[in-house]
Amino acid sequence: MVVDVPGWKAPEFAGAPQRHYLRRLGHDARPWGLGVNTGNPERDADLLAEEVLRLVAETGRPVSLLGWSLGGLIVREVARQHPDAVRRVVTYGTPVVGGPSWTAGAGAWSREETSRIADLIARLDAEEPIQVPLTVIYTRRDAIVAPAACIDLTSPRADHVVVGSTHLGLITDPDVWAVVAHRLALP
Repeated sequence: MVVDVPGWKAPEFAGAPQRHYLRRLGHDARPWGLGVNTGNPERDADLLAEEVLRLVAETGRPVSLLGWSLGGLIVREVARQHPDAVRRVVTYGTPVVGGPSWTAGAGAWSREETSRIADLIARLDAEEPIQVPLTVIYTRRDAIVAPAACIDLTSPRADHVVVGSTHLGLITDPDVWAVVAHRLALP
């Protein structure tokens, strides 16, 4: 089973084409079930974790998580908190260094809030790196998230893949879909 989480302000529908593609490959690909990503990753990680744990209890198998941009932060936290419930994580265009301060949306948060988020991410990564297989997809053409902010240097199973997309194109780029499909097919 695969659960897909959209980026900031994006509706669940944004990932529908990719989920359709993954279903054609035989995956049970689902949206996260929370509608538009309104930008509250701490709350949303808790809500998604509840759904992931429910799905694991229902199927008896861990879930793979996909996250675009801010959605990637959410799926990373679910994997960090519940590694036994998560089979693998794939993120694309996700700022894992510096929080929102390394994004074009930084102005939506106060300086204190961006600092708090960046400090929280750094502390979590240092104290409890993500232990599940993690594919980090990013692009050097990203005008929303600084490419350097996507590099995960703390998770021991992180693997980085550079694609030629733009930030907004990551969710519909066939090259990204191919990487996602390949990673989901791994044991």
